[in-house]
Amino acid sequence: MRTVRLSTAQALVRWLVAQRTRIAGREVPLFPGVFAIFGHGNVTCLSEALEAVHDQLPTWRGQNEQSMALAGLGYAKAVRRRQIMVATSSIGPGAANMVTAAGVGHTNRLPILLLAGDYFASRAPDPVLQQVEHFHDPTVSVNDAFKPVVRYWDRITRPEQILSSLPQALATMLDPADCGPAFLGLCQDVQGEAFDCPARFFEPAIHEPPRPRPDRRQLAEAAALLAFARRPLVIAGGGVRYSEAEALLAAFAERRRLPVAETIAGRSVLVHDHPSNVGPIGILGSSSANRLAGEADLILAIGTRLQDFTTGSWTLFDPEARFLAINAARFDAWKHRALPLVGDALACLEELDAALGDWRAPEDWLARARHLYAEWNAFIEQRTGPTNAELPSYAQVVGAVNRLCAERDLVLTAAGGLPGELCMGWRVKAPATFDCEFGFSCMGYEIAGGLGAKMADPSRDVIVMVGDGSYLMMNSEIYSSVLTGHKLIIVVCDNGGFAVIDRLQRAKGIPSFNNQLEDCRRVGELVRVDFAKHAESLGAIGIRARGTGELEDAFRRAKAADRTVVIHIEVQPHDWTEGNGAWWECGTPEVSARPSVQEAYARHLAGKHRQRLGV
Repeated sequence: MRTVRLSTAQALVRWLVAQRTRIAGREVPLFPGVFAIFGHGNVTCLSEALEAVHDQLPTWRGQNEQSMALAGLGYAKAVRRRQIMVATSSIGPGAANMVTAAGVGHTNRLPILLLAGDYFASRAPDPVLQQVEHFHDPTVSVNDAFKPVVRYWDRITRPEQILSSLPQALATMLDPADCGPAFLGLCQDVQGEAFDCPARFFEPAIHEPPRPRPDRRQLAEAAALLAFARRPLVIAGGGVRYSEAEALLAAFAERRRLPVAETIAGRSVLVHDHPSNVGPIGILGSSSANRLAGEADLILAIGTRLQDFTTGSWTLFDPEARFLAINAARFDAWKHRALPLVGDALACLEELDAALGDWRAPEDWLARARHLYAEWNAFIEQRTGPTNAELPSYAQVVGAVNRLCAERDLVLTAAGGLPGELCMGWRVKAPATFDCEFGFSCMGYEIAGGLGAKMADPSRDVIVMVGDGSYLMMNSEIYSSVLTGHKLIIVVCDNGGFAVIDRLQRAKGIPSFNNQLEDCRRVGELVRVDFAKHAESLGAIGIRARGTGELEDAFRRAKAADRTVVIHIEVQPHDWTEGNGAWWECGTPEVSARPSVQEAYARHLAGKHRQRLGV
């Protein structure tokens, strides 16, 4: 057997380069790049290996370990999990910074390969710089913190271990059911140790995600259940996108007269004016989808994990409604006693369509869905229309940007008040043009994820919509976007703090406290941030806009600009789009001296009374 003598780091990197995939018929690298911040735990060995192949496997310098890993996840979303970015850090705090990003990937079922430095396998120099010592278990390091938030975890303590660990990590990240982050802790001494690696380990390999077909018995039961329904409603989740089943679902729904509601992750599966579209569902959804959910006798859930923001904490549905769940993950397909159809969304829809014969849902059911959707659209048109107000609402800002964006532009957000206003108010012009990270609801994903999405597809504008709170948490990848030439259009909606959490606080009868800047403990006059000037200090173009008229002018300038533009606009802190009929369970004090809290608890109990308890 022919061997090549390499260090562990060199062998790992050479293996990464050898992995390939196909996208739209083209062969491309499976690992298109590495985000890296080097420290003593990865600079002396891993960087040496990466530098040698920087033309084949580009290394991009991040500004923060969390944000660079979030950029990798934004990339994975934009390419529908068809490619996998790598993120590497040193040991200690650098590695710990990536744990939050791992949580985002794990929750949203997104692949990323995380490589962190680790202690010395020999333990000879222990304790080393940045090593966290566990008094009763010397094998524990900061890297053990990744275990709850990754799908695959290993610590490399011998060079030969990568021969089995890397393929297993890759199999996990490519599996449509198990997909999520994979983590390898690379002991510092082992990174540099040489071994005789079999040459065939580096033979080029082409990987394509599998499309598991449904079980025949499950398929027959699913077709019978759907054909029996009189008021079926489809809920389309992110799995539809990752299966590339948007066009098939659109045709299937139209042919079968099925109304389709979208989850947050499933937004932009259908275009806004598709005849089956009834709007987003759930807490951040539309009154049309939510009312149909309460009337439906069958819910066909496709590629969704049925998060509480989708189900209204399980209060949206008729207690007698049945569930039919198409999902690649058995765990998701079996939720709430659904009839499971386990398999790839596209493959399952193809076979389910064939099994249904000439069945179609009743015409009056789809007619009702279209009527409710028209009512919702009229309501949103009023909310998002032009205004002369000096301080516009979030909805009016969303409307202004939506009207001016191009068909293929990607709009991206994550946490705070913008997910609700975007999910409810954004009119999708083309599939796969909407990214709202609301599985982990990670403040800070916005700009970093936008950078990754732009790297994945430089041909379209990426519009990042972010609140002032999230911007202050994580903004340094603006500098990365300028350095690398990946232009973003960033709209900062400044409402003076964490206004959406202030809204929740007050809804529970609690006075505003420590969320808005005006309500937090401080010394002296309140200082507000000039986000446009801050962006200029990072090399971007900064624009202050007052009102939606100036915002529209600023957006046109941003479209024509040659680099990242940050538009700072102040918005109303208490004007939110409401009235979709959804309820969300959130902890409420059972006892309090405040009458307002007592009233909130009474409303809480009323919501609990409507809850469907897993059966």
